[in-house]
Amino acid sequence: MIELLRAGPLTTVQDLGRTLWRDRGISRCGALDDLALMQANLLVGNDVGAAGVEFTLGPAALRFAADGSFAVTGTDADATLDGRPVRPGWREAVRAGQVLKLAAPRERMRTVLAVSGGIDVPAVLGSRSTDLKAGFGGFEGRALREGDALPWRPAAAPSPRRVGLRPPPWDASVRVLPGPEHDGFSPAAREAFWSAAWTLTPQSNRMGFRFAGPVLDRVLTGDLPSHGVLPGVIQVPPSGQPIVLLADAQTTGGYPKIGVVIAADLWKLAQLRLGASLRFVPCTADDAVTALRARRTLLDQWTTALCMST
Repeated sequence: MIELLRAGPLTTVQDLGRTLWRDRGISRCGALDDLALMQANLLVGNDVGAAGVEFTLGPAALRFAADGSFAVTGTDADATLDGRPVRPGWREAVRAGQVLKLAAPRERMRTVLAVSGGIDVPAVLGSRSTDLKAGFGGFEGRALREGDALPWRPAAAPSPRRVGLRPPPWDASVRVLPGPEHDGFSPAAREAFWSAAWTLTPQSNRMGFRFAGPVLDRVLTGDLPSHGVLPGVIQVPPSGQPIVLLADAQTTGGYPKIGVVIAADLWKLAQLRLGASLRFVPCTADDAVTALRARRTLLDQWTTALCMST
């Protein structure tokens, strides 16, 4: 068991989400920074898709009720275990009764915690991720609160030796493919979309990030029929301000799609702070495939590094 002593503003149980139910209207959900979750899981000897805990901002505190190991990733927050500094991106051994404290990140937005064996909440539709809209999955289908006791059955822990993995560099830009309705916007709007610095607004959540910047005028007339959408799709509502759909996004939508953030860059959005600026960088389908292959190579390199450290 892991007891939440302080939960922070939005803390949820997440894995890599539900991938087979979009035709039934079920959102994917899952960790927004999925790369951080996979990194943390590898560090503690889990499958990359095991359930962990995602903290938005902070601070937070947890007490472990058993011996095991854990890793904190995705963050630049200060962390301590019984007052001893914990380095993000490294495997740490923990004893029953010890308390992990997480400060709010300095520049990032989200912190991921993985524990050996994973968070043992029931799987719903093949995933342990929390769907906050529908109210199922995770821990009772809701965000965690102080006093919650997360089920945890520590697996055989990896070597107690402290080892770390270097995360990929982060910057406030994402690569974007032109969307199906890209040419339905005026030339000035298309130029602004690619050249402007877009500010993340407080009207953002796990469903989608709303950005403020130049108004993107449409030349496309008439209504669009509702169509399937995925995380990464960039919709433009009548306000002319783009919305990037994220893990908890709905499965259909009718706004024109000016672009699509490539899958390999979605993790970067998770760490963008409110009020910060983001740039959309044009890329090709070949670029997107190359980026996915590079991500797979990174995971392989992490796995090899951990095997060599034992």
